[in-house]
Amino acid sequence: MKNISLLEEELGISMKNQDLLRQALVHRSYINEHSDFELDHNERLEFLGDAVLEIIVTEYLYFTFPDKPEGELTNLRASLVNAKMLSQVASDLAIEENLYLSRGESRDNDSKARSFILADAVEAIIGALYLDGGMEAAKQFIASNVLTHLNEVLKNELYLDPKSKFQERAQEVYGVTPHYIVLSESGPDHAKVFHIAVFIGEEKIAEGTGTSKQEAQVAAAGAALEEKGW
Repeated sequence: MKNISLLEEELGISMKNQDLLRQALVHRSYINEHSDFELDHNERLEFLGDAVLEIIVTEYLYFTFPDKPEGELTNLRASLVNAKMLSQVASDLAIEENLYLSRGESRDNDSKARSFILADAVEAIIGALYLDGGMEAAKQFIASNVLTHLNEVLKNELYLDPKSKFQERAQEVYGVTPHYIVLSESGPDHAKVFHIAVFIGEEKIAEGTGTSKQEAQVAAAGAALEEKGW
């Protein structure tokens, strides 16, 4: 059994009902192997926590940046609540070692799959805090562990998608807007794969692939940012 009191100290929280916090750490795979476990998995808490996280971050950004338009606020919010950011929050708080996982999930070192599990656990913890202590308890946790990354997001322009960021840089440096050309399409209509290159003027900067033209363009833009060191 995990030491929930120790985890509370690490997270800087105090729960009236520790079982809520424990449930937030239970992955579905653990229940599949331990059907007699006294708690359910964390997916309902995750569902609740996702909504609580979004409204608290939205409210904070709305009042912090009164002059920013809706689109930029949306991108800022997405940068703070996406799986990559939340998995980083989970790593900072050493949540992984407290997860209830199946033996298979425990051995699985797929960083992408594990990052989603960690992100889901953070959302579930927020849901647990909301049920246990109301919006204020959830807000304190989010302010201490999620909103603290806002300066990083702003400094590194993480709120800009690769296409927007590459376009801004290209316009600043070269005075031109990048353009994209489809190099090839493959696969049946329901499962197409697009291979696209991004150009500045006549110069091909990078290529990318995706299951839609938009996805391939984003991949090409990301590769171009790396190529240019931007």
